[in-house]
Amino acid sequence: MDIPQTSNPNSATPKIERVRHELKRRSLTVSSVEKITPGMLRIEVIGEDLADFVSLAPDDHIKVIVPGAGEEMERRDYTPRRYDNDAHTLVLDFAIHEAGPATRWALDARCGDKLEIAGPRGSAVVSSEIKNWLLIGDETALPAIGRRIEEADSDACITAIVAVANDAEHQAFRSDAQVQTHWVHRPLSEATDASTLLAVLRSVELLPETFVWIAAEASVTRAIRNYLVEERGYPLSWIKASGYWVKGKADTTEKFE
Repeated sequence: MDIPQTSNPNSATPKIERVRHELKRRSLTVSSVEKITPGMLRIEVIGEDLADFVSLAPDDHIKVIVPGAGEEMERRDYTPRRYDNDAHTLVLDFAIHEAGPATRWALDARCGDKLEIAGPRGSAVVSSEIKNWLLIGDETALPAIGRRIEEADSDACITAIVAVANDAEHQAFRSDAQVQTHWVHRPLSEATDASTLLAVLRSVELLPETFVWIAAEASVTRAIRNYLVEERGYPLSWIKASGYWVKGKADTTEKFE
């Protein structure tokens, strides 16, 4: 049953600081490869070039530069899952349910392999004054969701709704925050169907000044955002929505303003 939202519960617009970074290309080496779930590879890379690496927001993106068809190199967006400037390490998670060039590289990656990255170009830093979060996404959003949860302060309250293929794809996150995670199961063939995510979302209460973050296939993101705005009356200024991928279109993303 829907929880009615009859008035705007938010008294102010959330503060988001946009920070630009030097766009630098970095040459790194694979230091470990771990299959954290059947559908997710975690690859750590290391290199002196990471001494000044900066990523200020959990949903930042870097460009992973990998071989494509022929002699061309391909660039794909990935979330810096975790990094350590002192140790010169960076962790990247690869959802391996599709067969693009970055996925092929990840599946073949071995310790000692080389990888070039670029970015992030910038960060959108949401004010630390915001304590209530609703995170909604699919497998491609899990690196950003996991990082947001793990970096949250002890006074934060986070609800996450995540669509994955089955319970083998659940991930555990360590966090000082209060976290409630709803895992939604649907086959990968139905990753463009928003109904299972919406079914859970309809039962979730939106506390005042909750920042809603959405990332999934573009049509799913659009459906969820439209539901929140049109049926729950939630203000767009408190929603950040991104189509992390678009069915049938390689290397395509959509941003919803």
